[in-house]
Amino acid sequence: MTQQGFVLWMTGLSGAGKTTIALILEKELHARGVKIERLDGDVVRESLTSDLGFSAEDRRKNIERVTFVAKLLSRNGVGCVCSFISPYQSVRDHVREQTTNFLEVFIDAPLEVVMQRDVKGLYKKAIAGEIPNFTGISDPFEAPANPEIHIRTDLETPQESANKIIAYLEKAHLID
Repeated sequence: MTQQGFVLWMTGLSGAGKTTIALILEKELHARGVKIERLDGDVVRESLTSDLGFSAEDRRKNIERVTFVAKLLSRNGVGCVCSFISPYQSVRDHVREQTTNFLEVFIDAPLEVVMQRDVKGLYKKAIAGEIPNFTGISDPFEAPANPEIHIRTDLETPQESANKIIAYLEKAHLID
C-alpha cells in the first residue's frame, strides 16, 4: 500500500503530554517504515517562528507557518505528528481545511494535573503574572468539540495513549 499523508494534530494545555506521546509515536511509526515528521511547538519556536511571541496574533502566525509545512508534507505522502497547544478552535479548523487527512487529537488533562506536572514552573509564573497570555491561566483554551481522538493523560500512560492513536491510524487505513 502506498502511504497516504496525514496530519495528527495534537492539541492540549502545556504539560498535558503532547510531546511525550509524539516522541513515542515518532519512534513506533518510524519502526514500522512509515514516512513521518514530528513538528513540535517548542522546537518550531526555536527555529521557524523564533520571531513570534504569544499574543493571539502571534499564535495565529505560528500555526499558519506550521500549517504550510504540514500541508506540503501531508499532500506528498508524509505523516505529520504535530504537537501544539493551538488553543483556538478556528485556527485548528483552518489547519483541517488546508491539510490532507487531518485528525484532531485532544491531549486532555485537567488544569490541576498539568500544574502538578509543571517541571518548567510556567504555571507558577503565569499565576504570579510573570508570563502574560498563558493558555489556561490568563488566555483561554478552547477544547475541541469533536476531536477524532480524545486522549486523557490523567487516566492512562503515554504508551497506552500512543497505542490508541496508532489503532485509529490503522482503522482509518492511514498506516498498515
